[in-house]
Amino acid sequence: MTYLHQIDPIALSAGPLKIHWYGVMYLLAFASAWWLGRSRIRAGRLPGTDMNAFSDLLFYGMLGVVLGGRIGYILFYSFGAFLENPLMIFKVWEGGMSFHGGLLGVMLAGLWWTRRQKLHYFDTMDFVAPLIPLGLGLGRIGNFIGAELWGKYTHAGWGVIFPSTDPNILQLKLSPEQLQAQYAAGALDGFARHPSQLYQAFLEGVLMFAIVWWFSSKPRPRYAVAGMFALLYGVFRFLVEFVRMPDEGIGYLAFGWLTMGQVLSLPLIALGLFLFWMARRSPTLHPVLPAKEST
Repeated sequence: MTYLHQIDPIALSAGPLKIHWYGVMYLLAFASAWWLGRSRIRAGRLPGTDMNAFSDLLFYGMLGVVLGGRIGYILFYSFGAFLENPLMIFKVWEGGMSFHGGLLGVMLAGLWWTRRQKLHYFDTMDFVAPLIPLGLGLGRIGNFIGAELWGKYTHAGWGVIFPSTDPNILQLKLSPEQLQAQYAAGALDGFARHPSQLYQAFLEGVLMFAIVWWFSSKPRPRYAVAGMFALLYGVFRFLVEFVRMPDEGIGYLAFGWLTMGQVLSLPLIALGLFLFWMARRSPTLHPVLPAKEST
C-alpha cells in the first residue's frame, strides 16, 4: 500500500522562529559524531589525541560540513539559481546541501587540524570515517521529512506520494479534503515514488555504519578504513541514483541515465580502491590508551 506523505517539515515554531526537521537532523548528526568520536578517543584509536583536541577536530569538521556542503551544492547543482539570487547561499535551513562538497570540507578541516597536531593525515581520516555514516543517514531522513530528493515513479507497494512537492500533483490544485479522498480511492497511486531518501538512509547510514564501524574495530593498515568508507559510499550512491530523480535543472548528463550524483561518486569509488592499494604496504596504527587525567 502506498504512503501519503504529509509530514510537517517544521519541527518547532515560535512566532517568526521556525526550526526545521532538516536542521534538527544535522544537530543529531553532529551529536552522534561527538559520541562515537569520544568512544574512539577513549579506546586510543588516534594516539596522542585527547578529548580537547578531538573537540577542536569536531568543531572544524562541523564548519567543513556546513560550508563545504552548501558551497558544493551551489557549484554542482544550483549555480544558475545562485547567480540570480546570491543570498540563497545562506538559506541552509531550507535544505540544499551536497555530500560531496561536505566531504571536501571535512577533508580540508581535517588537514588543517592534522597539521596543527603533527599527525599523519590519513590516520585522522581513518579515525573520522566511522563517525560519518550515522550523520549521513540522519540527513537523508531529513530529506524525506522535507519531501525533497525523491525517486522516480514506481508501482511498488511501498511507494510514497509527495503531494506538497510533486509538481504533477500540485497542478491538480486539490484541497486537503479532496487529496484525502483521492488517496483513499487509490486515484493517486500513479504518483507514488521510490522513497530514495530512505534507501540512502539505510545504505549510507545504517549499513555503511555497521560495516565501517566493524571494519575499524580492529587495527587496520593506514588508508584502509578511509578507503572502505569512500568505496562503500561511492557504490551505494551510484546504485541509488538509478531510482532517484535527476537533479532539477541538470537532468541526465549522458546515456539517458547518468546523473551528476553518479559522476561525483565515480571519483570516490576510484579513491577507495586506490586507498586499499596504498594500504597493502602501509603501517598499522595500534590503539594506545590515553593517560588518565589527574583529579
